[in-house]
Amino acid sequence: MITSLSNDKVKYVRRLQTDRRFRAQEQAFVVEGVRWMVELIRHQISPHTLFFTADWQAAQGDILQQLGELTHLPGLLVNDAVMAAMSDTATPPGVLAVVPTPHIPLPARPSFVLILDGINTPGNLGTMLRTAAAAGVAGVLLGPGSVDVTNPKVVRGSMGALLRLPIHAMNWAQITAVVREMAVWVATVDGQMPYTAVNWRPPTALIIGGEASGAGAAGRQLATGSVTIPMHAATESLNAAIAAGVILFEARRQREAG
Repeated sequence: MITSLSNDKVKYVRRLQTDRRFRAQEQAFVVEGVRWMVELIRHQISPHTLFFTADWQAAQGDILQQLGELTHLPGLLVNDAVMAAMSDTATPPGVLAVVPTPHIPLPARPSFVLILDGINTPGNLGTMLRTAAAAGVAGVLLGPGSVDVTNPKVVRGSMGALLRLPIHAMNWAQITAVVREMAVWVATVDGQMPYTAVNWRPPTALIIGGEASGAGAAGRQLATGSVTIPMHAATESLNAAIAAGVILFEARRQREAG
């Protein structure tokens, strides 16, 4: 059992949790909790390293056995203090793993792309990725100013979407190249067209900006039209993640009906 916070493996995990550049350098990040372990098994992703407490081992022996078959390496037993030091949560779940950063390619001709412009709140980004995966989006492009997709809070909020959804950080020139043959709509408070009036069936990209100032100049310039969600007069705006969900599931509804 690992009981020392000075253990090199423990320090490695703590650095991955807090250092974006280190995660990029190592091409690895940390996942926590039973749901993430189940996602790893489902997608046959072999963790680099697995850590668990005695209580978790006793309660989740079947999952631990399946993870062991994936890694072909023994997991590392740690005490509660070490798990708390490595975890990014207030209540550590008792298990965490270091996993390789996925690199899922975009389809050659994506049917629907979500472009996120300056989403710098990790919880919002995690929710948007989870929602995009649920709505059947073909890929997500992270524009400049968006938070790192392997940020622990993003990882936690995405609920496994990182393992099944193409997600690529790009500059605006690269984004433009991806969507050059697509209709591009930007969501704004004062958009030209209600989201239900847009035809979402052709190849389409949707730009969602950050809550503070919305999409930036580059995103607005790229867009071929602007879309809005009609609201009661007393409400100024929606949370960016909620707005994305409303529009994405309208697009899915139209595509399934069509």
